[in-house]
Amino acid sequence: MKCDPELYRATSPSLAVKPRLIRHLFLPPLIIALMIGLGYIGFLVSEHYGIRSLGENGQRQLELHARAVESEISKYTYLPSLLELETSVSKLLADPTPEHRQTVNDYLEGLNRRSRSRAIYVMDTTGRVMATSNWRDVDSYLGEDLSFRAYFQNAVRGQPGRFYGIGSTNGEPGYYLAHGLEEHGKIIGVAVVKVRLEAMEERWQRARLEAFVSDENGIIILSSDPARRLKSVVPLSDDTKEKLARSLQYYWFPLNELQPLARETLSEGVEKLTFPANSELVSDDENISYLSQTRPLSDTPWNFTLLTPLQDLRREAINQGILVAVAFALVAFLLIAWNERRKVIATRLAAREALQEANNQLERRITERTVDLRASNERLKGQIRERRQAEETLRRAQDELVQAGKLAAIGQMSTSIAHELNQPLAALRTLSGNTVRFLERGQLDVASTNLKTINELIDRMGRITASLRSFARRGDDKGQACLGKGVDAALQLLGGRVESIALQLHRHFEDVQVQIDQTRLEQILVNLIGNALDAMQAQPQPELWLEGETFDGKYRLRVRDNGHGIDAEARKHLFEPFFTTKPGEQGLGLGLTLSASLAAATGGHLGVEHPASGGTAFVLSLPLVSPLPAEPI
Repeated sequence: MKCDPELYRATSPSLAVKPRLIRHLFLPPLIIALMIGLGYIGFLVSEHYGIRSLGENGQRQLELHARAVESEISKYTYLPSLLELETSVSKLLADPTPEHRQTVNDYLEGLNRRSRSRAIYVMDTTGRVMATSNWRDVDSYLGEDLSFRAYFQNAVRGQPGRFYGIGSTNGEPGYYLAHGLEEHGKIIGVAVVKVRLEAMEERWQRARLEAFVSDENGIIILSSDPARRLKSVVPLSDDTKEKLARSLQYYWFPLNELQPLARETLSEGVEKLTFPANSELVSDDENISYLSQTRPLSDTPWNFTLLTPLQDLRREAINQGILVAVAFALVAFLLIAWNERRKVIATRLAAREALQEANNQLERRITERTVDLRASNERLKGQIRERRQAEETLRRAQDELVQAGKLAAIGQMSTSIAHELNQPLAALRTLSGNTVRFLERGQLDVASTNLKTINELIDRMGRITASLRSFARRGDDKGQACLGKGVDAALQLLGGRVESIALQLHRHFEDVQVQIDQTRLEQILVNLIGNALDAMQAQPQPELWLEGETFDGKYRLRVRDNGHGIDAEARKHLFEPFFTTKPGEQGLGLGLTLSASLAAATGGHLGVEHPASGGTAFVLSLPLVSPLPAEPI
């Protein structure tokens, strides 16, 4: 069969790629998501109507079994008041003699047998049991003080006593009905009937009914499942638990909470509860859900709860959801197959045009990209040349700035150096004149001594000028320096200033080899020590500490003084060019800037610290040449 090409021709080859990509990437997840969503909706709808149907059926069963419980309880309500008509009971309460007690015991025993109750007993107004139907048993109530029981306290006040609890004598649970015995309008005692309601639990178990009865405290007192008995359906506070424990209503049971894994309220008195697999209520490995329907019991503060398992309903709802999902998947598959069949022809026709167009575009882009790359390459070469020229200019400017800083420092030191040279020159003048006279007199020993002294003074002057020439010489970018030698050279250059202020010097560092030119190291040290000397001009006892330590492959030299320190505002600008705290024209403001630049050029660092004890500490950190330091100085 031939197809019309115009019918299946794509509008544009360039636009046919995006829809196909979107279809391949997003359509399968979308179909899966819709399938899961529709299946889940089908599951929810099926579960909703199933729960409604179970709720209507459960409501009928709830009413039927609740009325059965009410009937079982109400048939014993008349018994306590019946004892008010028995004269032997009133005689016993008025005159508790053994004869009267035995008469009442026999009467109560027969009444208990005929009524099929658990026990019937009579108490006086103090709560002590005067007569009981189980007087023959070993665990008889006779003589026990039960005044702490709530049913006695209500009955002795003239109120009906209704109480479920566990007996303190034999630990047997029961339902207690109490009635105050009156005579001439005065309560003379309390009659109590104990009823066992376990027969209802047996009937529920035989009928495979899951139900329980909870009392006014929220404690399950009757249950078709023994694992639920004496558990709380509401959270109990510690005070409530302590109060119930003191009353011995539930003996010594822990009253744990029956905590569901999930709780969903559907309507008033109707909930959906889910218990975990490790719960005592679940015997298999899966969580189980119940439809819980609760109804209060008449004439009691109790509630009757019917539990309807939802496993079968859930399985049926899951099957319905799966059917909906499968049906949608089948319809979606048929639609996709038809759509793909329709598009495959259009794709084949558009592919040829798209390929040709792509080749043309590729050639144009390659040509454009080649031109752009060539232009970018030329621009990059030009930028590299400009960068190199800028770096060279910056390096020359930095060298000139360093040399200017040295000359500035030499100018500042000229006074002290002139003083150092004037003293030897004056001594030379005096000694040379005296030597001539001693030679004329023939005193050769004294003349020889004067000549040696003259030689030493000339050597001293040579060392001063040599240090000055060395400091003024330009330094190299790379090199190795001896820390001890640099400190000695700096102190020699600043010798006049050191002696003028009577400085106390503390040296605690090692003579290590660091990666910096010797001249540049000396320039840094001259700047740091010179600044310290300036800061201690007004200090009566100036002290300078040179302390060193090795840290992370570098050697840190701390130059610390006890001068006036640096104020907070000046600290922000310490390493800025042309910033100085010295008065007048004593400084150019380049010393610290140049020192930090020289240290950074070798991979080091120059920082400042402000000790709490006062003064200032500059920390010079330089890379070590060798990790093994020399002997300490």
